[in-house]
Amino acid sequence: MNKQEYKDVWIFAEQRDGKLTKVAAELVGKGRLIAQSLGATTVAVLLGKDVSGLAQELVAYGADEVLVAEHELLERYTTDAYAKVFCELARERKPEIVLVGASFLGRDFGPRVAARLVTGLTADCTGLEVDLESRNLMMTRPAFGGNLMATIECAEHRPQMATVRPGVFERPAKDESRKGRIEKVPVQLASKDLRIQIAKVVKTVKEAVDIGEAQFIVSGGRGVGNKENFVILHQLADALGGSVGSSRAAVDSGWTEKAQQVGQTGKTVRPQIYIACGISGAIQHLAGMQESDFIIAINKDEAAPIMKLADVAVVGDLFKVVPELTAQVLAAKAR
Repeated sequence: MNKQEYKDVWIFAEQRDGKLTKVAAELVGKGRLIAQSLGATTVAVLLGKDVSGLAQELVAYGADEVLVAEHELLERYTTDAYAKVFCELARERKPEIVLVGASFLGRDFGPRVAARLVTGLTADCTGLEVDLESRNLMMTRPAFGGNLMATIECAEHRPQMATVRPGVFERPAKDESRKGRIEKVPVQLASKDLRIQIAKVVKTVKEAVDIGEAQFIVSGGRGVGNKENFVILHQLADALGGSVGSSRAAVDSGWTEKAQQVGQTGKTVRPQIYIACGISGAIQHLAGMQESDFIIAINKDEAAPIMKLADVAVVGDLFKVVPELTAQVLAAKAR
């Protein structure tokens, strides 16, 4: 393999129902910084049906080029269709780096693409840097249950691929004046290429609510006491129009789902407001929410680590504070 044939940083621009995901914008921003350090081009690859209107949005976030692949069979994500179209483009144009969001869709898509392109994939990354001498991407991810951070490189194969945890990189500000190249690429796709046909899409509450996309998160930890007590956190989250998260302790106790876990072994979030209820603030949890715009911590223990990180630390009984906060929010909305 001639590594010099490979160039540019590609971002899989994940969209759902015709809207870009937050992680797509985050990766365009990070991808642009990596591309600039390598003297390369930032290319967003957009797949779907009737999605060309999103191309200029990707340029505004920092993409130099957008490859738009539209087809009836790309309207809903299927592994076979998306992987086939993306891999054919990658074989033809040879990207040096490919970044994919570690969403539930990206976790399916990334490994399939890596296998077809016969390259490596570092999953669930929380850090990306470049060794300029070797042009190797240094991909950092949690290991051994989050107790260690491993940095991995794919020195012998190209493209270098990583799935990246949503929320670990800041979403860049839009620059509507940016200019970029938008290219519609031909798509060769037929029903026979798909081993699975989607008959119906049913969105459950769990699937519809992604804490990585939420602007307001109310999180509970061991101090909440039990699964039933989480109802007051749901009431506050509903009043705010947000989502409920949790610490690993709450997940391990069976009080919440894994999809709600915030932290090094859960999800990294960057909401406008993060309200931590009964969470002491282990370093693994702080790593997943410390970049929130505004943090409110409610805890009986004023010496808890999370109280030092919080913008507002409320020393008190969460079973009194949270319902009162909910009432205040509802009263403000009713005015």
